[in-house]
This record gives sequence, structure tokens and C-alpha cells, in this order.
Amino acid sequence: MAEEKLPPHDIEAEEAVLGSLLIDSEAVVKVAVSLKPEDFFSDINRMIYQACLALYQRNEVINQITVAHELMRQDKLEQIGGAAFLSHLISSVPTSLHVEYYAQIVSNAAVMRRLIVAAEQIKTLGYEASPDVEASLNKAEDILFQVRMRREPRDFVPIREALGQYFEEAGPSAAPREGEIPHILTGFTALDEFLGGLQRSDLIVVAARPSLGKTSMALNIARNAAINQKACVALCSLEMSREAVVQRLLASEAGVDSKKVRMGRFSEKDEVKIMEASGILSEAPIYVDDSPQLRALDIRSKVRRLHFERKIDLIIIDYLQLVQGDGKNETRVQEISKITRALKTLARELNVPILAVSQLSRAVEWRASHVPQLADLRESGSIEQDADVVLFIYRDDMYFSPEEWGKLHDIEKEPYPRGIADIIIAKHRNGPLGQIKLRFLSRIAKFDNLEAETISASQG
Repeated sequence: MAEEKLPPHDIEAEEAVLGSLLIDSEAVVKVAVSLKPEDFFSDINRMIYQACLALYQRNEVINQITVAHELMRQDKLEQIGGAAFLSHLISSVPTSLHVEYYAQIVSNAAVMRRLIVAAEQIKTLGYEASPDVEASLNKAEDILFQVRMRREPRDFVPIREALGQYFEEAGPSAAPREGEIPHILTGFTALDEFLGGLQRSDLIVVAARPSLGKTSMALNIARNAAINQKACVALCSLEMSREAVVQRLLASEAGVDSKKVRMGRFSEKDEVKIMEASGILSEAPIYVDDSPQLRALDIRSKVRRLHFERKIDLIIIDYLQLVQGDGKNETRVQEISKITRALKTLARELNVPILAVSQLSRAVEWRASHVPQLADLRESGSIEQDADVVLFIYRDDMYFSPEEWGKLHDIEKEPYPRGIADIIIAKHRNGPLGQIKLRFLSRIAKFDNLEAETISASQG
């Protein structure tokens, strides 16, 4: 009978870590964060390391005597082989100088063991033969991702190191690494000046009442980023099918009435424009998922998969309120809270900006002033809290007829704002608040720059 193969481990490295701790009480500081008790393959070594951590947490000295006393207190001293085994550990290593290197060997072996466990869990998923294949794939990816995340714990770094990394990777004079885009430009000059582009790891919310152009703005930003910067864009379209997304993009790019594109009724001249637009868009690195019912977990899984394959630069979700909860008995406010938190975590995890389209509540319609406020975000508390940037789209021509406008304003000084959209920066965690104006061409569902865009700014 073939001998059973043991999972990866290195007993000598484990003993070297423990010996280092016994001869140098301060060595524990170097390994306590990155090395966990469960990383030890040997039960005996694990118990000794746990005793060292217990002493460390109580701010007590770690040496052969104190560790032996702690193990005796826990009735484990005889299990590990008594004080004689602790003496063996001390003799196994001459100095604690390389304790971090020994700890890394132990940690790497533990990762390999967890990978084996993950493989068994994934195999079990496969044998279950669940009818929901997508859910099984999501679970499998999540199992592997947990192994990866446990491998790279974050810790405090000195500001000197953080500054060095900033100037090396993202500083004003630093050249971006090949293939990397430092920030994503929306293509709207004044908005990019306010925000400095869409920053990596930020959650950006674009909100408005229905028919004011939320989806159009999201698609315009996707197009501008993908074509102008060659940014890879992942678009989760929960509201529109991929055919509708394509029609919107074609109409906007070709400058052809979106209704004509949708109905397929256009002139030969328009057809030429559409074919030219198709050629431009076909080269754009935009990836569309039009699944109508997605949970935050599904979005995370699909986006992560694409990120590993293509390295995503921007994620767009249209729209937030259509993302499904996880099925637990929670209020919709609680569900949205979890969803926005998950999106913000995903943005940091992949280091990409996430632009989420959101609906506004009807409170906007009931006020004398229809200009939106942060409190108007539907299920607003968590959206407002988790978002780094909140943009509102507001258009006077959707609320006032030319006649009503004339009664309220001096037409010569304030002409009727047909097709003029106010983009309100209502929250900006790392910069100024303010307002800009864009032109909205409803016929082709496209936002465009105005010559004099910046209207006001206030430091927030």
C-alpha cells in the first residue's frame, strides 16, 4: 500500500520560529501580525506559539521559563514534551536574526495546505451538481479568493514609506507604469477638473430622477474612458439588455437619432455614420453583462474574473437599486447598505473606480425647489455614507416650460435652459464641491461639454 503523502510543511522552520521567540522576547513583534497559530502544521508547535502570543498579549516576557509556566497553566506542558522540548527548540537556532524568514516559510506552507483544502471544497461543490451552475462557480471563486486574501495581510507602514510609494507610483511627477492608467477621465473637462478624474478605489454615485440622463451619462463616461484612454470598462447593465446598450452607444457615437437606430429606420447617410461608429466602438475595451438579476456577490465574482483576465480600469453598475439582496429577511435599506459596502470594498480590493447609477426618491418632485439633495438618494443613508463622490443630474427644462420660465426669470439675462444639465458635485470626500453645466442632446442620448462649463465651486 502506497504511503500517504503529507501536505506541505516544514517542521524545522516552525521550530526555528519558536526557538527565535524563546531566545529573543522582542522577536514576536516581527511575526505576530503575519503568522497565525493555524499556520503551524505541528499541533505541538501550534500550542507553543499560542502560549507565546498569550504572553505577548499580556505584555509579559517570552522565554523558556515563562512559556513553560503558561503551558503548565493551560495543562499542556506534558503534551508538548515538557521543558526538555523547549530546551530543544532553543538549541535548534543560534540567533533570532532570521525569524521573519523562518516565519515566511511556515506561512507559505500554510497557504499551500489551504489551497489543498480549497481544492477539496471545490471538488465537493462539483459533486453536489447544483442546478445553479453560476452560483457554484461564484462559490468556487470565492473559496480561492479567500486563500489569496489571507496570504497578504496589511499592516501599519511608516509615513516615510507611504510617501515614497506615492511619489513612485502615483505622484505628480511619476510616470505611470506601462499599461496602467492613474485615473479615469470622464471626458467632461470641468468635471475632470473638479474630481481629478475618477480615482482608483473610489465609489462614485451618479443619481437623478427618471429620464434625466443617468444611464446616458454612465455610457458616455464608459465610451470616453475606453476610446480616449483605452481603459478597460466592465459594465453591469441590470436595467437594459446588451442590445439596448449597443443601440444607445451607436446613436451617441454616430450622432443619429436614437429612435431611428432602435427602429432600424435611417437614411443611407445615417447608415454610413452608424457603420463608422460601429468600427470605432468595436475596438473599445468595454465588456457588458446584462444579467437582469445580480447580487453584489455575483458582481464581485464576475468582475474579479474579468479583472484577472483583462485588468479592469473602471466598473459601471446601472443601476444600484436593481442589485438583488442576499435573500435574508432584511429591509431594503439594510440590503442597500450591504450592497454599497460590498461595492466600496470591491473598489478598494481591485483598486479601480466603481461608478454606480442610483435613483432619487420622489421627495424631489414634492419640493418647491426640485434641485436634488443627498437625503433624496433612495435608501439614502448607506449610499451617502459609503460613496466617495456623489453627482446629481438636474435639468430645469424638465420641470419648467418656456412660459413658466419666462414668468420667473428675465429671459434676456437667463435664457430658457433647453438641453442644459446641471451636474452637481454634492459630495466629494477628497476635494471641492461645486456645480458644472453640460449640454444634453436627448435626440442621441449624449452629454457634451459647454464652452463655459464651470459655474461655481465651494470647498467641502
